[in-house]
Amino acid sequence: MLLEACVETLEEAILAEQRGARRLELCSRLDLDGLSPGPSLAKRVVEAVNIPVKVMIRHRGGDFCYTPPEVEAMAEEIEAAKDWGIQGIVIGLLDQQGEIDLENTSRLAGLAKGLSVTFHKAIDETPDLIKSLQSLLSLKNIDTILTSGGAATAEAGCHILRKMMELSPPHLTILPAGKITQSNLTHIHQLLGAQAYHGRRIVGEL
Repeated sequence: MLLEACVETLEEAILAEQRGARRLELCSRLDLDGLSPGPSLAKRVVEAVNIPVKVMIRHRGGDFCYTPPEVEAMAEEIEAAKDWGIQGIVIGLLDQQGEIDLENTSRLAGLAKGLSVTFHKAIDETPDLIKSLQSLLSLKNIDTILTSGGAATAEAGCHILRKMMELSPPHLTILPAGKITQSNLTHIHQLLGAQAYHGRRIVGEL
């Protein structure tokens, strides 16, 4: 299985790779559930590690319903991020009804052409995850969905996670997240049998 570690510093990135992470999600401000790390840190991490790096594209905490200027700022950062040496971006946009913002998600995913695109745990805020999954299937460039199955933890959401995995075509990876740690990973894997897992402590404390 592939372990994706969520990190917010260069030191954490290096340590995560040493401890067995095979991909990184790089963020800043994990206390706000993750914001964009910016070009300087992203480039330094890419240079320092030998595993793929995805970066969060998000400029404020709070909800995931963004104004047109906020979407434009994300678009500009995605265009710039193509020169950072990263493997992919992580985005998540909802509309005023709390559903997937398909128009802006499609636009940003299209701008990221050539990069992997993950739709993050904003999907867990939607009222019907299966409906949201089906909506995202209509978009060409989304290849990963990061989710806890709408629950507080991956373990609690395992039923929905399994259903999402069953409904996903080969090109789309459901990436379980939500309090998955080095200590409970084996148990979670027995429940889900996923190809990859995501966590802040998935390879131990960083």
